[in-house]
Amino acid sequence: MTENLKRQLEKLPEYLGAHLTLSMLALGIGIAITVPAAVVLAKRERMRWPIVTTAGVLQTVPGLAMLALLVPLVGFGFLPALIALTIYSIYPILDGTVTGIREVDPAVTEAARGVGMTPSQVLGAVELPLAAPVILAGIRTATVWVVGIATLSTPVGQTSLGNYLFSGLQTRNWTAVWLGCACAAALVIVLERLLALAESGLRRRSLVRIVASTALLVVVLGAGISAPARMQGLGARTDALAASDAEEDPEADRGVVRIGAKTFTEQYILASLIEQRLLAAGFRTDRRDSLGSTVAFDALRSGDLDVYVDYTGTIWANAMQRSDTPARGEGLATVSGWLAAEHGIACLGPLGFENAYALAMTRELATKHDVQTIADLASVSADLEIGGDYEFFDRPEWYKLRQTYGLEFAKTVSYDSTFMYEAVASGDVDVISAFSSDGRIAAFDLVVLEDVRRAFPPYDAVLLLSPAAAERPRLREALRPLLDAITVEDMRSANWLVDRDDGDKMPPDEAARWLGVRIGS
Repeated sequence: MTENLKRQLEKLPEYLGAHLTLSMLALGIGIAITVPAAVVLAKRERMRWPIVTTAGVLQTVPGLAMLALLVPLVGFGFLPALIALTIYSIYPILDGTVTGIREVDPAVTEAARGVGMTPSQVLGAVELPLAAPVILAGIRTATVWVVGIATLSTPVGQTSLGNYLFSGLQTRNWTAVWLGCACAAALVIVLERLLALAESGLRRRSLVRIVASTALLVVVLGAGISAPARMQGLGARTDALAASDAEEDPEADRGVVRIGAKTFTEQYILASLIEQRLLAAGFRTDRRDSLGSTVAFDALRSGDLDVYVDYTGTIWANAMQRSDTPARGEGLATVSGWLAAEHGIACLGPLGFENAYALAMTRELATKHDVQTIADLASVSADLEIGGDYEFFDRPEWYKLRQTYGLEFAKTVSYDSTFMYEAVASGDVDVISAFSSDGRIAAFDLVVLEDVRRAFPPYDAVLLLSPAAAERPRLREALRPLLDAITVEDMRSANWLVDRDDGDKMPPDEAARWLGVRIGS
């Protein structure tokens, strides 16, 4: 067993348990809501069509979009994921239940009424038992969908098997990606087969099959859910001890610190560096990786996160909705003041480097078109294709860039940032929206085009603390040695240690240790 696989398997109980708990709770709520509603709809044709159609339409909303829409309404973490998955469970259960009841032979129900059964007795003793196999078939379909979609809950802060996929994809850790896919597929197969056994038991009136499937389901669910339950119990006991210590010593400040990270390599490294620093200072930590950019900011603002690294340009353009381009020092001061005044968020300070957006192309193509600046690019952009990360073409910076330089590309292509650099290196696109601290710029020998008209705002990496965390002096002091300590060259090197695909590749936590040694932290 490789060291990488061993590290990934150590995370499996937490990821699988959280994934199973979330999926099964969503299915349970979906069944509890949908089956009674379907029983009513099966008898009321006028109500049935609009409600079933609405449920079908909701099924077509992409999973990430549904989660993103729910975060502003209910916050981040478990609740939006639970609501979204419950919604996705409704249509197959609704359709299966309505179909099952309506397909019961009318002669059978008529005979039941003929012997004096009331409508409720007919439903409970005749229609539902006969419809049960079809209802269970709908639940099987819902199970497959819910377990699969649950992997998308990671960007909103809910742990799942998706943690393997999102972090593995961004750090090019294909062992993590394959393990996440394999575990999700295995979970779907096991649950679907056990439900199929129960369905066949109902069809054949086999008590043995029904009991066996029920018992095995209980075993699987119990084994999967018990691991995170034990972890939560341990966490609760530890938090109680921490609270007790705090009462005895008002100056004690060693409680859990929740650390966030967005969905790219640099963020995983910096979150790990912060965690290592805090653990060495005696704090306990809770990592929330692979968060969406707005999700991380909203979580910090609401106190669901305590600390994470963001970038002044991201806050300037996304949160503050500013389209002007400040000088670097002015931007940092303005962003810091706005965060404190509007949200009570403390900007502890810059880490020492920028990770700015930049346009980059291969040296060969830049030489061919005699392009050194973005202004030079404008004259040939109509014949070129540009690739960007999945949010770049919807960001204010993109519109400002086009307006400032008059850029009009033949085609825009969105990529996961993992594949964006390979796309330009292989010639699939001609230009990309690179990140200035990314180690792949040098590795692929890309030319970064100078932003002579300063269309992009400065992107200083800054350490942000939630309003509550800002009031913890020991926490602030523990993190202060990281300020102004990281050069862009060191950050590029650390990023490349993770992103490379050879024998020197490191996981983010090891790259963070390397970076900590470099900066003397």
